[in-house]
Amino acid sequence: MSFIEVRGLNKSFTVGSSQLHIIRDLTLEVASGEMVAIVGASGVGKSTLLHMLGGLDRPDAGELRVADAVLGAMTDDALVAFRNRAVGFVFQFHHLLPEFTAVENVAMPMWIARLPRADSLARARELLVRVGLGERLDHRPSMLSGGEQQRVAVARALIMRPRLLLADEPTGDLDETTADSLHGLLRRMHAEDGLTSIIATHNPRLAAECDRVLILERGSLRLA
Repeated sequence: MSFIEVRGLNKSFTVGSSQLHIIRDLTLEVASGEMVAIVGASGVGKSTLLHMLGGLDRPDAGELRVADAVLGAMTDDALVAFRNRAVGFVFQFHHLLPEFTAVENVAMPMWIARLPRADSLARARELLVRVGLGERLDHRPSMLSGGEQQRVAVARALIMRPRLLLADEPTGDLDETTADSLHGLLRRMHAEDGLTSIIATHNPRLAAECDRVLILERGSLRLA
C-alpha cells in the first residue's frame, strides 16, 4: 500500500462569474520514504495540491489518503490534529513570528499541542543545532538571513516528528548558493528522519535530486 493515494481529485475556484478548474481528476501514489518533486508553471496548482495533501484545504471531489488517514472523512478538528502531528510544512515565505526567537518559533507547534514547555524547548534546540543554527537560538527573525530563516522553518516543520514533509517553493526567495545549501539540508533531514517528502519547486537542480519528478499541467500529473 502506498503512503499517499489520491484518486479522482478535483478542485476549482470561483473567479467572477466563472469557475477556474485547477485540479482535474488527478491521480497520485507516493511510496513511503520517497522524495517527489512537483514542477510546473506558476499558477498551475502546485500549492493547491500541497494544501489538499496536508489537510489545509478540501477538494471538491475525489479520494485522498495519507498513511492511515482518509482526509475526506475527517472533521475540521481532526484535520487540525492531523496537520499538527502528521505533516510538516515548509513554505517559500517562512512565516516566522517576528516577536519570538528562533527557538520559540520552532517550539510553537509543540506549545499549540499543549506539550510541556521544557520538552518543547529542548526538542527545538536539538533541531536548530541539527540545521546548523546552534548559535542563533535566541535570535529573532529580523536578526537572521533569509537562508537562516528558512532553516528555522525546516526545524519547525519537523518538531512534531511528522511522517510527511510538504515543501512549497522552499528556495524560491533565496540566492543560488543559499538555495543549494537548503536543498542539501532537506535531503539530509528527509533521509535521517525517515520522511516521505513532496516538494513543489521551480528549481531544476532540486527537482533532479528527488526520487521522481512529476509535472503538473492542465490539472493533472505526468512523469517528467
